[in-house]
Amino acid sequence: MKNSFLTTLAHLDGLGNRIIRYGTVVILVWIGALKFATYEADGITPFVANSPFMSFFYNHPSEYKAHVNKEGEFIAGNHQWHIANNTYGFSKGLGILLIGMGILVALHKAAPLLSITGSILIFIMTLGTLSFLVTTPESWVPALGDQHHGFPYLSGRGRMVVKDLLLLGGSFITMSESARYYLSKKH
Repeated sequence: MKNSFLTTLAHLDGLGNRIIRYGTVVILVWIGALKFATYEADGITPFVANSPFMSFFYNHPSEYKAHVNKEGEFIAGNHQWHIANNTYGFSKGLGILLIGMGILVALHKAAPLLSITGSILIFIMTLGTLSFLVTTPESWVPALGDQHHGFPYLSGRGRMVVKDLLLLGGSFITMSESARYYLSKKH
């Protein structure tokens, strides 16, 4: 009984790989589509504004703290600032990139080389996203009186970012799987 259960578990990697591939597709397409929503664009502002690799996309990155909206909140003055800052333009461009990467990963059987390209782009993107743990102060619980603040106490934003470690690992799985598929079709 124990051995048959373990044997079943030992053969779940194929299912796991499909879940990783198509879960990655769903995540990228869904989150990419959300980048067209105002609240989502507002929500990534601290990450982009503090990033030495991305802050140049914004016109006024150092001013973002005065214009932060709570999730779902609409303040007309802040909205106008975000328009002038290019918050929404950058977010839409990022959304297109995310959706494109998701589609490329989904093309595994139809176009494995394109799927490999999508996986490489995801790898690069996740390195950038994980860098937010170092560059974005809002990734850590602030010192507001509780003894648990700063490193290693991840804030909601930090918890969202650290999950990209799974996308990073998934990019290697989808990349290698597509490479194997491509090579098997060439022979």
